[in-house]
Amino acid sequence: MTTMPFPARDYLPVLRELTGAFADALRTGDPAAPVPDCAGWTLADLGTHLGNVHRWAATIVTTGDVQPQNFEDGPGGADWYAESAQLLLEALDAATPEDPCWHFGGTAKTKAFWFRRQVHETAVHLADSGSDHVLDPAVAADGVDEVLGTLLPRVTRWHAVPRLPGPVSLRATDTGDVWTVHPGEPPALGPAASGAATVEAPARDLQLCLWKRTVPAPRATGEAAETLLAASLTP
Repeated sequence: MTTMPFPARDYLPVLRELTGAFADALRTGDPAAPVPDCAGWTLADLGTHLGNVHRWAATIVTTGDVQPQNFEDGPGGADWYAESAQLLLEALDAATPEDPCWHFGGTAKTKAFWFRRQVHETAVHLADSGSDHVLDPAVAADGVDEVLGTLLPRVTRWHAVPRLPGPVSLRATDTGDVWTVHPGEPPALGPAASGAATVEAPARDLQLCLWKRTVPAPRATGEAAETLLAASLTP
């Protein structure tokens, strides 16, 4: 079973690997290629978006304070993106994870949030880019845990609360990790529940499914499982 979240600094080599793979995708891909799961975006748009997210997060980590968002402007391109990623990596490397810091999740307001969040932001968009990079299943499982344990508690910032008719257990078939989501305002992780609806898939497919990306359909049983999978849970 995967211990989640990872110690904050353990995310840094993963983030370095993922941002490098994303920069490679920008260098080798067609900038005008559409991104199927990001309606209306091209690969170039995706690079501009993620580079700006990295710069935004780096400034938050450095200052500890909320910052204005503008994820669409900038020169874009692989070199500019790589520079953006380096700014983020340097900011995180210099940060003390336990220090106070603004963020939008439902966990303690410390800089540790951003180490994890930027790994999974990059992992999802790397999949969007069409890269054939293979994500470590343990990292993907941690991404599922982030959605259910950190983002779902704040779902009302972005979406209506999912109305679950009962508990749902999600299982990553490759790592063995299991999460049980219980009905509530909003739904929340809790102990295993007898008779819970179920969702099963490899960790990477579960993570991308929760982010509404196109993946093979998980094996789902029960109305509550269908309700959860249909709901929007992330920013």
